[in-house]
Amino acid sequence: MTVTLLRSRGLALLVAAAVLAVCLALGLLTGAAGISPRGIALALLDRLPFVSVDPGLTPAEQGILFQLRVPRVLIAAMVGGLLAIAGAGYQGVFRNPLADPYLLGAAAGAGLTVTLVVVFLGGRVGVVAVPVAAFTGAIGGVLLAYALGRSAGRGAGGVGGGTATLVLAGVAVTSFLTAIQTFVQQLKVEELQRIYAWILGDVGGGWEDVWMIAPYALVSTVVLLLHGRLLDVLSVGEEEAVSLGLHAARARMIVLLAASLATASAVAVGGLIAFVGIVVPHVVRRLAGWSYRIVLPVSFVGGAAFLVLADLIARSVLAPAELPIGVVTAFVGAPFFVTVLRMSRGVNT
Repeated sequence: MTVTLLRSRGLALLVAAAVLAVCLALGLLTGAAGISPRGIALALLDRLPFVSVDPGLTPAEQGILFQLRVPRVLIAAMVGGLLAIAGAGYQGVFRNPLADPYLLGAAAGAGLTVTLVVVFLGGRVGVVAVPVAAFTGAIGGVLLAYALGRSAGRGAGGVGGGTATLVLAGVAVTSFLTAIQTFVQQLKVEELQRIYAWILGDVGGGWEDVWMIAPYALVSTVVLLLHGRLLDVLSVGEEEAVSLGLHAARARMIVLLAASLATASAVAVGGLIAFVGIVVPHVVRRLAGWSYRIVLPVSFVGGAAFLVLADLIARSVLAPAELPIGVVTAFVGAPFFVTVLRMSRGVNT
């Protein structure tokens, strides 16, 4: 069993990494300025330690490549990977196939706190305030949705709220927090365009955004990956987990905090991009298996590839104008969500 799992995980990761490499290459090649693929490849090689080659690119082309395209595809990959692995983590904690950063109120909570920071503290408040505010909001949104779902489940005679109850609680919390966010936006009309662009999803930041979320992304991803086996045990049931010596409540809280940190990091730089946390983990489960030791790492790599591809579509459909990336993910995710909801109908997790 262990050998089979490792082989499946290795193969799944290899395939996902290959898809990601193709998407990254396409992201670097696509743009208004025509830069030769050979020049891009040589320019990237020239940045490696102990390697010196002449890419044959002009200073303007070098600037476009390394100041615009490279950070953009890196941000898209990081945001997509974080949202996907956070979705898988939430689904493991709540044993709910519809758990997702967007539906659970995590993204809305992070969006509200980031909006508060932008409106009341100014847009450039340093590398600490925005991620910390986003994390606080993400945790608050999830806990509020979970508490509401448990309360409604007990009131209906349930044990803590099933799939439909948790989703409805998340929708209610998201709507409430979004309403507050809209009210706050009206207090500073001059920031509306910037905030709306962020709400619809934007991965066109620079290197400062990459370095800002990198430490948070690293910590949250490592913690989630280390808890794959524990989530497998929790998926069997609470009593079985306790019988195996697992402190279930502590494990759930650690995964919840790590998933919320991943969500907050993604929202802080990418805005409110929906459905990544549902689409990618479900596709991974169908193709690679249901063990979280496979689902978590492959979801991260697959989510990175998915959002890089979504950004590529967003840049190409209305070129030279750009379609908000959140619109692209919604076109894919909304029908996918309906399909998952139908499959989950009648299942009380």
